Amino acid sequence: MQTTPPARANITGVILAGGQALRLGGRDKGLLPFGGRPLVEWVIAALAPQVGSLLISANRNLERYAGYGLPVVADLDPDFQGPLAGFRSAMNAARTPWILTLPCDGPYPAPDLAARLAQARYVQDGDLAVATDGQRMQPVHALLPVALAADLDGYLASGERKITRWYARHRVALADLHDRPECFLNINTADEALRLEPGRDGGMGH
Repeated sequence: MQTTPPARANITGVILAGGQALRLGGRDKGLLPFGGRPLVEWVIAALAPQVGSLLISANRNLERYAGYGLPVVADLDPDFQGPLAGFRSAMNAARTPWILTLPCDGPYPAPDLAARLAQARYVQDGDLAVATDGQRMQPVHALLPVALAADLDGYLASGERKITRWYARHRVALADLHDRPECFLNINTADEALRLEPGRDGGMGH
């Protein structure tokens, strides 16, 4: 057990933008306009103060994402294997001992997400930490040690893709963020993006 939670400088924030976004007709979710700017910009703004560095996990529109001045890392396998493939590539690219993952389609990440995950992992002596909404695990909101890269390689090489099944191989600490339900809001369709925009009825008003 470590004596302290991981420091901000030892965490790389990873924005997961590598999915196919089938419910958006294949449009790149991270680049979907929301409140006057692409969704990914909301995540960058919320995550940057919490971590030592940032990178974007993406499989399309790499030049657009690179325009934010951040490293852009594609999956090592090009056939959209899901979030774990993004975890794997990010672990290989990170220069820190920890990564903190977030989806590109959630515009309101908790401003203290990194601190809560780090504290939960420390207090519960977990190998990794995952956020919950008080009801269920939110598996792509996670603090993961890069030291698990080889284990994840083996898991994916076996043909497995399910995040929760990989987590079950390790000691998982849970960070309860039931008081911040907005941080798990995600945009799946263009209609949702319009309905949830700040200032609209039903929107968060941020």
